[in-house]
Amino acid sequence: MQRVNIQQCQPEAYDAMFGLEKYMGNSTLDADLQEIIRLRASVLNGCQFCTDMHSKAAKKLGVSDEKIDALADWQQSSLFSDKEQAALAMTDSVTHISAKGLPEHIYQKVAKYFREEEIAQLIMLMAVVNAWNRMGISMAG
Repeated sequence: MQRVNIQQCQPEAYDAMFGLEKYMGNSTLDADLQEIIRLRASVLNGCQFCTDMHSKAAKKLGVSDEKIDALADWQQSSLFSDKEQAALAMTDSVTHISAKGLPEHIYQKVAKYFREEEIAQLIMLMAVVNAWNRMGISMAG
């Protein structure tokens, strides 16, 4: 049995999601950091479609293949700045929010590198990519 295609049967839902994407496009977060976050969440969630899409988008923004490949085990890599590492730790926590929430030490590390408005934007970006992943995986089966 073919699964539901939300974009076809509930286009208003997709319009709302694209509205959130437009918001993210106007954020002050660097575009390459946004793609790294999207890619990391997609890898964690096992969304192959999104992983492929965000890998290609990151490459177009100048992110190296080596850095993209290192995302799978970013904690062991020296390719990521302290700021990127803070954002990736937050991505991991927010993606697996039911495990431990967003621990205070991770939040405090993020707060060293990002302004309050940017932290809000990071949380929204992580929420949006996780929603896309869940929709994609649910529709694909």
